[in-house]
Amino acid sequence: MTPPQRRRRQPKELPPEPPAAGSSPSGPEGSEGEDKPKNPERLYVLTGGGEGGDRAELDLVTLVVARAAEPPPAAQPEQSALLRLCKAPLSVAEISAYLNLPFSVVTVLLTELLTAELVKARAPIVRQALPDRSLLEAVMHGLQKL
Repeated sequence: MTPPQRRRRQPKELPPEPPAAGSSPSGPEGSEGEDKPKNPERLYVLTGGGEGGDRAELDLVTLVVARAAEPPPAAQPEQSALLRLCKAPLSVAEISAYLNLPFSVVTVLLTELLTAELVKARAPIVRQALPDRSLLEAVMHGLQKL
């Protein structure tokens, strides 16, 4: 028996042409397509312009939950979206994915919300590396008595 032959897929459509140099970008914020990186100026503005403040100690698995039911009126749109997302506990990695923002930008936003006491962060529960020896011996003796 011979293995089936693979055929190359032919593109069904031609790829779209790039926009002209003088045309304005589509979207309200000049957003690019999914394959292009985010606008670095926008991220700079989101993080407060590089103010050298300390960041909260957050991991990718740190759980964040909102304390306030509604975001304050003076909050940035990204902070409001973050507060709406965090009505139920979410990890920082999930928040970063849902908001489509880099982890570093999300940590800056969360630091601002933590200092304003609008969110609460909780480190994940760390399990012991090795179980308690007395517990293992008790289980072993219980199994031997069966």
